[in-house]
Amino acid sequence: MEQSDQPVLMTRDGAVAWLRFNRPAVLNAVDEAMAVGFRDGCRAVAEDGGFRVLVLAGNGRSFMAGGDLGRFHAAPERAPETAGAIISALHEGLTILDTLAIPVIVSVQGPVAGAGFSVVTAADLCIAADNASFTLAYARIGATLDGSASYNLPRLIGQRRALELALLADTIDAPTALGYGIVNRVVPLEALEVETRRLAERLAAGPTAALGRIRRLIRESWEHNLEDQLALEKANFRAAAATEDFREGIAAFAAKRRPAFSGR
Repeated sequence: MEQSDQPVLMTRDGAVAWLRFNRPAVLNAVDEAMAVGFRDGCRAVAEDGGFRVLVLAGNGRSFMAGGDLGRFHAAPERAPETAGAIISALHEGLTILDTLAIPVIVSVQGPVAGAGFSVVTAADLCIAADNASFTLAYARIGATLDGSASYNLPRLIGQRRALELALLADTIDAPTALGYGIVNRVVPLEALEVETRRLAERLAAGPTAALGRIRRLIRESWEHNLEDQLALEKANFRAAAATEDFREGIAAFAAKRRPAFSGR
């Protein structure tokens, strides 16, 4: 199989890793092969050590329009096994994603449904095209949530609003998603690639070790009381203060110039 035929494509753009869902003919609906490709791509990024940002994107008209329901329709008697295979690999990838020491951006366009919506909630930042639409479509087919939506969405937008989206399975547009706090920026569709690269390059030029520590502090804060979180803040600041990037940041501040961070 040629690289371009793979369900998930991994490319390197300097210090930025790109994972692109690549089943555009079915709006990047996730099947077993795509879920495995996503897991393996996340693992490759984690093991590489040279990346400073990860971008998740989708080829074609949609970021990801949920699970591949055709797989279930073709063999309804095997639905539990099919769901288990897809979800297991997807969840392994999301677990790896959560442990990365670099920022994760998701760049979306068109229909973002089901597992696609879930993946959006798992990223650190989301930039959306103005034609993006979002729905937790699970209830429409008598299914329950997967892909971390039940964990991440209430933390993004609150329990009441998360329940509304999950139980009613309504579709919201990009401006509404921006107002809810699901996405960070909405840009014209034709500018999505350029604006995503600009955001990724800005983060890749930052103090990578510090950004990774910031990511962990915020993501894990739900698990700690205030006293424990304050102790973690102190420990992480002390560790950051020993890095080359911290020394460069202080020197740049004193010299009134832009810092040139190395990521170390």
